[in-house]
Amino acid sequence: MSTQDRLDRGEVKLNSRRQNGVIQPLLTDLYQITMAYAYWRADKTKDTAVFDLFFRKNPFHGEFTIFAGLEECLKFLENFNYSDSDIEYLKDTLPTIDPEFFDFLRKLNADGITVWAIDEGSVVFPRVPLMRIEGPLIVAQLLETTLLTLVNYASLVATNAARYRLAAGKNVTLLEFGLRRAQGPDGGLSASKYAYLGGFDGTSNVLAGKLYQIPVRGTHAHAYISSFSDCEELKCRTMKHKETGEEQDFIEMCKNWKTELAPFFALMKEESSDGELAAFASYALAFPEAFVALVDTSGLLNFCAVAMALNDMGFIPKGIRIDSGDLAYLSTLSRATFERVATKYNLDWFRTLMIVASNDINEETIWSLNEQGHQIDCFGIGTHLVTCQRQPALGCVYKLVAINSTPKIKLSEDVEKVTMPGRKDVFRLYGGDGHALIDLLVQTGEPAPEIGSRVLCRHPFHESKRAWVNPAKVEPLYKMYWKDGKICEPLPQLVEIRQWVHESLKTLRQDHKRNLNPTPFKVAVSDRLYHFIHDLWLENAPIGELS
Repeated sequence: MSTQDRLDRGEVKLNSRRQNGVIQPLLTDLYQITMAYAYWRADKTKDTAVFDLFFRKNPFHGEFTIFAGLEECLKFLENFNYSDSDIEYLKDTLPTIDPEFFDFLRKLNADGITVWAIDEGSVVFPRVPLMRIEGPLIVAQLLETTLLTLVNYASLVATNAARYRLAAGKNVTLLEFGLRRAQGPDGGLSASKYAYLGGFDGTSNVLAGKLYQIPVRGTHAHAYISSFSDCEELKCRTMKHKETGEEQDFIEMCKNWKTELAPFFALMKEESSDGELAAFASYALAFPEAFVALVDTSGLLNFCAVAMALNDMGFIPKGIRIDSGDLAYLSTLSRATFERVATKYNLDWFRTLMIVASNDINEETIWSLNEQGHQIDCFGIGTHLVTCQRQPALGCVYKLVAINSTPKIKLSEDVEKVTMPGRKDVFRLYGGDGHALIDLLVQTGEPAPEIGSRVLCRHPFHESKRAWVNPAKVEPLYKMYWKDGKICEPLPQLVEIRQWVHESLKTLRQDHKRNLNPTPFKVAVSDRLYHFIHDLWLENAPIGELS
């Protein structure tokens, strides 16, 4: 039995957690290695640092983001070490480096790192650090690029998926169909995983289903229909009744139903393709309990004929998929047709047959379809979901905020790029109606805000923007997730994180989540942190001279 087979059976574990093999210390930018060498040469191997990982702007013109990728970051820390082949490659790539540095690099691991983080799946906002990384300067620096790549795309896709869920509503099924459009196989797998985390119900990606226990869904393509010419070519023609086991010529039943239903559709049966009927019937023979047909307007007759034949054999078909044309019109026409058939033949289930739409759909398409009163039960979404065409990157950054316990501030002419120095904790303050009011950053060690006690919340950079908040609930957002080489918190299953996304979004007022002109969610600092930031700013800002 191969190692892969044993991994699949759970007989072998890779440092207790499996991870994509491409996620390793060399999945980084070269300058992380060169900086590590320069630190080493400068005798900074004992220096400690604190880094904040955060983003500056919500994606997709919205006012919220979903934090994702934390579990992959923790797995990366578990497996962080440079292999012999890594060291040999780096020696070839950087031949002028002192060989003793590679001995130092070979012994590095993440045991000295401590990670504080917000729970994965939480709704988060700009400037609030998603993760705080503390520990040896060189190791913390070497983690930067890999942690960013694990969080950036994951959070972007999860946020995109959550926005689709808000647009579609809670009663519509959302399926991710993006593998063939994704940025390579790794992008495809990540998209499937984090689209599910963000609120989708399933994926067409079979490997993602296997690896992450995501429900997989799929029917057939146009190629399947085009491969049939007429019913006479079908060699497999019979089906056994679900209850009685009696075997009948299913193809002949479909043809008879087509003849009966044609006048009902105001069509001559010749106006509907016999090849399409053969394809539908053949697919129904293969999947009598999960029959979904890819149809256009003329295909409704053939679908209904096969559906009625399945009903005669004790089976209930699932529905249709529409992949082109005017989705609002076609879904409404299809639903009306199903209701007419249901009434004529007294079959209530026919009214509720599923209508799936999958025609290059984006978020705006769904909002437009909502306004048009569509009858779609399920959206299959690919390109716009997995490629995040509206915004291809989230823009998380990883900034040094303390070195050897000394707070550090990065100054910029662009105030949005000024960092908030030092170790910080973050609390979410809630109002009496249960909705989140504000995220408050405080200095670590500063007294936490208390329920029923007024706290002054200040904009970090604008002196006049401030407000008193009397919270009805105070939620600390950080947990210690990694220390002394171990994960410190139980990691939830993907389906549990998916549910947490739903619960976390419910804490926001609707105006923060609306599609058009959403209200920004406030992020503030305590009065003590505000003054600390500005005192350090003045300390570090150069003083000009006039002459």
